[in-house]
Amino acid sequence: MKYARVYALLLVFAFHISCEQNAKNKPQDNISKGHYSESQLKEAVAFKVPASMVRNVRKDKNGNILIASYLGVFRYDGTSFTNLTSEIISPRFSSFWDVLEDRKGNLWFGTKDSGAYYYNGKSFQHFTTRDGLGSNSALHIYEDKAGNIWFGTIGGVSRYDGKSFRNFTTKDGLPNNDINSIMEDKTGKIWFGTRGDACYYDGKTFTIFKNKDGKPFHNVWSIIEDKKGNIWFGDVDGLWRYDGSTFTKISQRGAYAIMEDKKGNIWTTGEVNPKTWALSRYDQKTVYNKKPVVSEIMSGGRMDFLGILEADDESIWFGTGVGVRRYDGKTITDFKSK
Repeated sequence: MKYARVYALLLVFAFHISCEQNAKNKPQDNISKGHYSESQLKEAVAFKVPASMVRNVRKDKNGNILIASYLGVFRYDGTSFTNLTSEIISPRFSSFWDVLEDRKGNLWFGTKDSGAYYYNGKSFQHFTTRDGLGSNSALHIYEDKAGNIWFGTIGGVSRYDGKSFRNFTTKDGLPNNDINSIMEDKTGKIWFGTRGDACYYDGKTFTIFKNKDGKPFHNVWSIIEDKKGNIWFGDVDGLWRYDGSTFTKISQRGAYAIMEDKKGNIWTTGEVNPKTWALSRYDQKTVYNKKPVVSEIMSGGRMDFLGILEADDESIWFGTGVGVRRYDGKTITDFKSK
């Protein structure tokens, strides 16, 4: 009975976030007062696995899996899960969206309404707009080659050099202040997917990238660079590849998240149609063709397939609306509390 009540609560959480993503009114730039009682949160975070919406899945230097779930950031060491953020969750808290281990081994956590957290393994440091962060909706985190930490927020991009923040907004040439993704390519350009047009930053100016018809790419959720230096990204119109001179549309399938595995296959999660999302794999033997072979590994409802990662053992981890799953090439494991 206890787990049934908590599972129902988590479904409400997932529905709440899914609806918010489509809402016209963006979250306000303040620390969330929360919607849940102390007892509800304590019951939910008592789960030994991430049992709420998982937006992003990352890996640390030791190969452990880092999972940013709505009600906490978890680390999986191959045997069990550890909630790294249980000490900082309170009824005022909203949700975790992203996690990053920097080159020094420190962890960064991004949240929907409560700013960003830095964790050195012993203590937490909390960053909000009072400290210079551009917005308390710090949804995406990225470390560049110089060691700067970038935060994609709903109020622009914030770059932290270890001492202070520098913020970039539409006033600086950013086409839209609502940031979906951040990626640095081999030449040092920083690419940004936004709710508006997508662009890259060369250290001085922002440039909107456009297709052969002169139209900008809109609402880009994920951007990666593959081993050959091609840029892959998904927008509202499907999956695209850029080879440095030409943009090629690869698929109509949406790409909330994109990943290249060790063998060169391209994996995506995202919308197949308005009611169906899927985990898809584009075969490495045909991936550079205009129409590569695509396999649908698993499909489900809206928002059922989110962040994605390849583990050291080549298994594929992906976030869902109510937790995290692992695909080993044959079977899919859905981690749930016993």
